[in-house]
Amino acid sequence: MRFLEFLSKPAKPMLGLDISSSAVKLIELSKSAEGYKVEAYRVMPLPVNTVVEKNIADIEALAEAIEKVVARSGTKLSDTAVAVSGSSVITKEIELPAGLTDLQMEMQIEVEADQYIPYPMEEVAFDFDVLGPVETNADLVRVLLAACRQENVEHRRQALELAGLNPKVVDVEGFAVERAYKLMEDQLDDVGDQVVAIADIGATMFTFTVLVDGKTIYTREQLFGGKQLTEEIQRRYGLSYKEAGEAKRNGGLPEDYETEVLGPFKESLVQHITRSLQFFYSSSQYSYIDQLFLAGGVSALDGLVEEVEHSLGLPVAVANLLSNMQINKSINASSLANDGPAMMLAVGLALRSFD
Repeated sequence: MRFLEFLSKPAKPMLGLDISSSAVKLIELSKSAEGYKVEAYRVMPLPVNTVVEKNIADIEALAEAIEKVVARSGTKLSDTAVAVSGSSVITKEIELPAGLTDLQMEMQIEVEADQYIPYPMEEVAFDFDVLGPVETNADLVRVLLAACRQENVEHRRQALELAGLNPKVVDVEGFAVERAYKLMEDQLDDVGDQVVAIADIGATMFTFTVLVDGKTIYTREQLFGGKQLTEEIQRRYGLSYKEAGEAKRNGGLPEDYETEVLGPFKESLVQHITRSLQFFYSSSQYSYIDQLFLAGGVSALDGLVEEVEHSLGLPVAVANLLSNMQINKSINASSLANDGPAMMLAVGLALRSFD
């Protein structure tokens, strides 16, 4: 059955809400002739094991955190866009007869579903969007089909509704990244058809995406992230997990931290990026990257850009999506600047308001 919308066009502004394994990140954007403006934003850590590897394990705990992040952000919106991970979604471009209504297309997809979707249809949430005519056959149209297990959508819907929000759109992470990427293009020397990679390093998940002309051509996810650095600080210096996280952000650790803990973590990160590049080169027609962007909370580590750039011999920059946006005077600009690189997915979701 069709459930929430992966590909629909919303009619009014929505919150962008990124649900990661370690935090919920919320942003509200508005748009005028001058560009985008951040109207509200907030980041709230999640209790441990609320979300495990992008699967929601505790709906009530997640709903409580969402309720808090909404209240503390000051937003008045309730319509919300969230996303399911790309690894949980099947996307295919299919061909259907031209001239069918949406209902007729839906019925035909359901009839032919076993050709496209390896799950029973009663367990599936799906959506589709007509891309245009088939160039070689005017009687057919190209249709983008996106499908995932119903429970991935249902758990997010339940958490949002428990928190008092209206789950208006369930997007796919990859589509949201493409939308957010458009805000980073001014950081490129030459936009064109450049091959651009984004290494998004979250708390537990490393996502490597390659785009050409703004369209995703490759994605790879790995279990790796800033949580490993926090746990090593905790182990080595006898701190609680919370104390280790605060020390990682605010400093004040012993002198050997740089060489014994941070250095090896950076080396491991470089290795993950290097392997992802090798996998990309071996599975595509490309043998080069024009620009690498670092995103996620880990990208703010001092000296990381220079170290990655030196190791890989590539132009490297931190993804700066919010640099040209106006900011509501109620928002702490310094906090927003610090959190900016980790807000890519939330921003991409909020941009659905203006599709």
